[in-house]
Amino acid sequence: MDLSALRIFKAVAEEGSVTQAAARLHRVQSNVSARLGQLEEGLGVALFHRTGRRMLMTVEGERLLSYADRLLQLAEEAQAAVAGGREPAGLLRIGSMETTAAARLPAVLAAFHRSYPDVDLQLETAPTDPLIQGVLNHKLDVALVAAPVNHHELVQHAVFDEELVLLTGHGHPPVASPHDVGRRALLAFRTGCVYRRMLEAWFAESGVPLARVSEFGTFEAIIGCVAAGMGVAVMPKEIMQLRDYRGTVAIHPLPDHIARVQTMLVWRSDVLHHPARAAFAAAF
Repeated sequence: MDLSALRIFKAVAEEGSVTQAAARLHRVQSNVSARLGQLEEGLGVALFHRTGRRMLMTVEGERLLSYADRLLQLAEEAQAAVAGGREPAGLLRIGSMETTAAARLPAVLAAFHRSYPDVDLQLETAPTDPLIQGVLNHKLDVALVAAPVNHHELVQHAVFDEELVLLTGHGHPPVASPHDVGRRALLAFRTGCVYRRMLEAWFAESGVPLARVSEFGTFEAIIGCVAAGMGVAVMPKEIMQLRDYRGTVAIHPLPDHIARVQTMLVWRSDVLHHPARAAFAAAF
C-alpha cells in the first residue's frame, strides 16, 4: 500500500470513475485499473462497487479514504520538513466563504502569489460548516470561516471583522426589527452558512416566523433576487461596497449582536509543518 496507490485510490474515490481519475492523474486507464486491483488484492477487500462505468465506494473503501487523506497529508508534511529552509512551494488548498473570496481575498492572494510564486493556490468556496469539515477531513489545508468556531482539532486566527447588513427591495421603509419586514422569504446561502443562522436567530428571538427560505449559490444571485422583491437577505457590508447598488436594493443596519461577526482563518492543529500554510497565515 504505497503512496502512489493511495493517490490513485483517492482520485477514483473523488471522481467516481476510473476514466476521469486517469485523466486527472495523467495516467492511462489500464494502469489506474491495474493499480487499484493490486491495492484491493493486497488488502483482501473490495474498495468499490463497479456499476457500469461508475465506481461507488464500499464501506471498506470509505474507511480507507479517511486514512488515505491523513497518510498523504503526513507524507507532504514530512517532505516539507525534510526540505528544511526551502521557500514555501507545492499545493495550498484554501477554502473560503464566497463573500470573503469576493471582497477580501483578491488583494491577499495577489500579494501572496507575488511573494511565493512556487505555491500552487487552489481555492474552493462554500458556507462555513462544509469548509470546517473540509479542513477536518484533510481536504483543505486552511479555510476562512465565520466565528464562532468550536473544535479542539482546529487552530483559529481572527483575520477580518465583518459588519452584516439587511437587504430589502429598493424603497422599503427603514427596518428596526423583523416585524418591519413581515413574513418575507429569506434569500440565503445553503445550510451551513453562519450569516444565515444569525438572521434566522434574529427573526426567532423576535417571534417573527419566516415564510420560507430560498437557497442560492452566489451572492450576486441573492442580491438580484432581493432587488426583484423576492425576499430579504443578509450580507457583509464589504460586499455591498464592491459596486453601486443604489436604486436596486435598500441596505439596513442590524443590531450589534447580529451584525458583528469575525472571519477566522482555521487549520488542523496536528499538521505542524506546512510552510505554505504558515506563509499564508502570515499574509493577514
